Formats: sequence, structure tokens, C-alpha cells
Amino acid sequence: MILTVTLNPSVDISYTLNELSLDTVNRVTDVTKTAGGKGLNVSRVLQHLDEDVAASGFLGGSLGAFIRTEISEQGIEDFFVSIDGETRNCIAVLHEGQQTEILESGPVINKDEAVQFLDKFSAYVQKVDIVTISGSLPKGLENDFYARLLEIAKQYDTPVLLDTKGELLSHVLESKNKPFLIKPNQDELGDMLGEKVTNEVQIADALKSRQFTDIPWVVVTTGASGAFVKHNKDIYRVTTPKVDAVNPVGSGDSVIAGFASGLSRGFADEKFIKYGLAMGVLNAMEAKTGSINPEKKEWCMDQIRVEKIS
Repeated sequence: MILTVTLNPSVDISYTLNELSLDTVNRVTDVTKTAGGKGLNVSRVLQHLDEDVAASGFLGGSLGAFIRTEISEQGIEDFFVSIDGETRNCIAVLHEGQQTEILESGPVINKDEAVQFLDKFSAYVQKVDIVTISGSLPKGLENDFYARLLEIAKQYDTPVLLDTKGELLSHVLESKNKPFLIKPNQDELGDMLGEKVTNEVQIADALKSRQFTDIPWVVVTTGASGAFVKHNKDIYRVTTPKVDAVNPVGSGDSVIAGFASGLSRGFADEKFIKYGLAMGVLNAMEAKTGSINPEKKEWCMDQIRVEKIS
């Protein structure tokens, strides 16, 4: 089983309007509401890939109950921890070819709830084979919280695939317990190193940085052009097929799902890389965020080119 962790999930609400009018009433009939958060996108793609998957994090109130119901209906096992606070809404207004987002910050996690999660996580990692951790932290948790989760996972030799950025990622890189895989995009890689990374030579040099030495897999996504991947000391350039992108939102989460599934299936090296990155391409071809057509995965993998450059 694969466990996904989304500590600050949301109910994602999408309103589609022909035109957004300010300072007046806008009536909308095209509305979607889904269980949201980067880790829940990972969960859905894993479910599409027929993986046994459980989802964890913090949920509270009526919105938390909505998420519990939805993931249960999707066949995702519920490992969430209940909190006193209310799970947040995240609203996207689609209008005139634009997307305006209104994002709530979410609940404040108290110390007792944080301790309860850590205790339950210690039990969860003994039941699962792989853990993915995605996104930001809710208020109330310290920036070293992911590093603490990695320390627990290390005790049971459970590999962790981590998708976060900024201070959260810096704390992890400075800790002694490293994830199995991280997935910064090109801009995030530059932020980590304190310099702009704009070309292949700079990316390859950045991947040789000492802070990545003990991380087996580093996947640097570069948008529609593909990715650069470091596996131990080897660095690969990966070219993905050009497709008509319907909705690229969630493609990074789908890549995490692909690598988690590939690890679960024992894929190695080139096949592992192709399988992971194919899911990001397939997500971009679907209208729904965190969704793929698994019937197209072999086609997509055949179109991906992997070249060792260092």
C-alpha cells in the first residue's frame, strides 16, 4: 500500500463564468467541488493506476466530512486525523480565459493534534510500503515537521517521496534523514541554490550540488519540455511528447504518483523515469485535476526519450 500525506487539504470549488463582473452579483451554474490538495491529487492518480492507496493529514468540520466521503467513494482508504478546526475552501473562478483563485489559509493545528498525528503516522508507516508527502503545512506546525516525518519513516525503512519547496524543503535537506525522491521544478531548484537556473548546463551543475548527494532520486521538471533526473551520480535529460494540454494543473502531483507506483512495481532506471514522468503528461491531457487515462500510459512511455548526460 502507498500512503499519501496532505497536511493542509481543501475542498476545491471551481466556478466557470463567461465574464466576471466586479462589485456586483455573478450567478454561476457550472460548479464543481472536489477533495483538493496536492497529496489528494497523488491519491487519485494512484487509484487510477490500480494501486492500493491510503490518504492522511488533518480534517475537520463539515468540509472535512465532505472529503472523507469523497475519498471513500473513490476507493481511497481514510487515514486522516480529526481536528477541532475547519478544513479550508479553495476557490477558482474561471473567466474569459483566466483563472482567479481565492485560497483560505486553513485551520490552526494545536500541539495535541500534532502529537496525535505523529503517533498515528508511526503506526501507518509500518502498514504501508511507500509514503508520499506533498504541499505546504497548516498553521501551528513547525517548519521541521516534514523532517520529523522522515525520521519516523527511516526507523521502519519506508521510502518517502517528497514534493515541497522553500523553507520546508531546506529543513529536510539539512536533516540527516533524506527522502528517496524530491521533485523541484526548474524555478524551485534555482531558489534552493540562490541563483537563477536557465539552461541544461546550469541544471546539471546544480544537480551535482552536495545537498543532493544522499538523495537517490532528484527530478527537476521543466514544464512541457520534460525534465532532468539525477539518480545517485548519474544525470539524465528526459524529453516528453508534445500534447494538447487541456489542464496542466496537478501534473507535478501526477508525476509523484507515477514514481510512487513505479517504485511499488519494482521498475528500475529508464523504465522508472518514463513511468513517473508519463503520468504528468497524461494528467495535462485530462480536464480534471489529478486524473489520467491509464489506457494511454504505454503510448506515452514509448514517446519519452531518456538520455544520460553525466
